Amino acid sequence: ERAYRNVNFRVGAATAAGCLNSRPEWGTPAFPAADGAQPQTIARPTVLRVMAAIEHRPPLPRRRAVKIQLLLIALLLVAWHGPAQTNRTTEPNLNDLAAAVQEWAEENLDDDFLAALGEVDQQRVEAFLSQFARQLGGERVLDLAALKDAAKAILPLLDAHEETQPYAAWLRARMDYLDAAEEMRRAQPPPKLMPGQPPPPPTNPPPVLERKVWEKKLSQRPLPKGADSLVPQLKGVFTTRRVPPELIWLAEVESSFDRRAKSPAGAAGLFQLMPETAIRFGLRRWPFDQRYQVEPSAQAAADYLKALHKRFRDWPLAVAAYNAGEGRVGKLLEKHHARSFDAIAPHLPAETQMYVPRVEATVFRREGIRLSRLATPGG
Repeated sequence: ERAYRNVNFRVGAATAAGCLNSRPEWGTPAFPAADGAQPQTIARPTVLRVMAAIEHRPPLPRRRAVKIQLLLIALLLVAWHGPAQTNRTTEPNLNDLAAAVQEWAEENLDDDFLAALGEVDQQRVEAFLSQFARQLGGERVLDLAALKDAAKAILPLLDAHEETQPYAAWLRARMDYLDAAEEMRRAQPPPKLMPGQPPPPPTNPPPVLERKVWEKKLSQRPLPKGADSLVPQLKGVFTTRRVPPELIWLAEVESSFDRRAKSPAGAAGLFQLMPETAIRFGLRRWPFDQRYQVEPSAQAAADYLKALHKRFRDWPLAVAAYNAGEGRVGKLLEKHHARSFDAIAPHLPAETQMYVPRVEATVFRREGIRLSRLATPGG
């Protein structure tokens, strides 16, 4: 399958290259012009960038690879068969080009990942993901422990199908939350029972306990697969954007350095950027989603973290906002007259309550420095 996809994309790239080589003067007409006007053209460097993007894509299922190849070849051939316009070449925005085919792409490429599963497996996966999302978004950290066995059963189902493997990568990076919740549950003293009253729900562990659990859990953790080749590149990007390079370890927490990772909510890539965040910080989603590309996604993540730190003036709060949203964090700080993560932690979603201590422990494990003590390069 992987070899087939590689050949498939190279056939598309070779077709595009053939068009370029046979038309060295190319400005290529992109779309027919109205009322007999000169057709708009695509400059040769633009087409070369589209071809280069092919080689930086995430792995795709065979059916999607075929459709993307055919789409690119069709666009290039339409342009190739029109007259060359060497005297009037423009450089259109790639988003504008993508918009022209977006309707077709949405109808043909946006397949439901559950379609790869059998009916029984669909029901199991849907039920688990729905419950997992509710628990992550709720306030009770310890309730996540109850999902540990279900998650272990669901993960092989997602791993078994190429279409669902990006969701398996996302879930695998979050299995630690379930293990840590179980450890914290055991560390909590039992609630006091009142005669004639049902047992009260367990209270959330304080951040100081969460930090201890995460540091112990990660103290012997080896580097994730592929991290050693990505870390130097990512640190270079963060340093260039004047963001502490130690924060590249968010990629370990978010995706375990698996750039295929995709969440059911729509976050994607090494740094699990949501579509709106990606667009806000200059990433394209068509014709290729740059969230899956290493350098563009790192640039957007670094710029987002820099903007969050500028607003909150505190790295733990910036990291909390990266996960929970800056609006929510800002409102909680205002509501509780607070100035720190620890002060608002009990009111944040369960995932965020665990996310910040996990990032802190990960940065400390990999770099030997506390999150709160990070310095801004050049600042």
